[in-house]
Amino acid sequence: MLKKILDFSKDVYNLNSYEIKQVSGYDGGRNIVYICSQNGENKYILRVSILGDKEEKDYLAETEFVRYLAQNGAPVADVIPSINNKYVECIECDGKVIYISLFAYAKGILISDNGYRYREGAPLSEYFYNTGKTLGKIHKLSKQFSPTYRRGNYFDKYNEEYINYLIPDTYDTLKTSIFERLEAFHALPIQEDCYGLVHFDFSDGNYHIDMETGELTVFDFDNCMYCWYMFELANLWTHGVGWYQFEIDAAKRMEGMDQYFATILEGYRSETEVSDELLNQLQLFIDMVLIENIVDEFECSAREGEELDYEDIEDAAECLIEKIPYVGFGTE
Repeated sequence: MLKKILDFSKDVYNLNSYEIKQVSGYDGGRNIVYICSQNGENKYILRVSILGDKEEKDYLAETEFVRYLAQNGAPVADVIPSINNKYVECIECDGKVIYISLFAYAKGILISDNGYRYREGAPLSEYFYNTGKTLGKIHKLSKQFSPTYRRGNYFDKYNEEYINYLIPDTYDTLKTSIFERLEAFHALPIQEDCYGLVHFDFSDGNYHIDMETGELTVFDFDNCMYCWYMFELANLWTHGVGWYQFEIDAAKRMEGMDQYFATILEGYRSETEVSDELLNQLQLFIDMVLIENIVDEFECSAREGEELDYEDIEDAAECLIEKIPYVGFGTE
């Protein structure tokens, strides 16, 4: 099947002269991804979506958003049209429709591939500021976006019916805690200045850093959906704990996190605004991030046909059930 897909992709994207290497899979990966290069340069990313959990209109909506962002100056890896001038190609294999897209290769590298070391001679505060600024640029443009194709919204997936279907009743206490948060989410405002199309997985695994300039280039909008912009700021908060988790003193850990998030917000607000009203509900949005992580773990286990290892969600579940603030980061 993969040979048929690759032969088709080479033809429709003029990749016959390219070396094509598959990227190693990772936990939670939804697609087969290839790096296409000529003499080690002129790189592209070929994405093959085989899960069958999305329709063509979903991929058209994603690529339309990416194209809009790139055309309007956002630092994102642009989508590349095929010889048919399509941003989404499809082929039928073994009775399944496979969707294929080609993207520019994001300049730079993952910070994890650099041992979580930022560029030499530059302070981490620059990295934090640039991260917030990059997210702010995307959100600023999203607030002005009028799509032809529309992605789903948060409650299409995160609702009581789906949670009941996905999570076994043996986790009834956890489900009750999730339902309580969903009720609170329904009370949140959904005006255009605070709710729109977001990446939904904006983290250091989905952008490259140019280690010469510090500029970020964002990729992998596969999960994009309509949600609160504040969700992505809360997601950045949770991803920032790694910088301070080895500080023994709990008060100093939170002091570090406060400085980190203040710098993120400074960069973000250099591009667009976020209200103090929503910032004051940071904890609720952190809970939203925890729910996304828990749902993702259950979905991954279901795709693999395996029983969930509770240790994979134990900390997040405890924080939701026991109402432990800031994922327990400020506790002894």
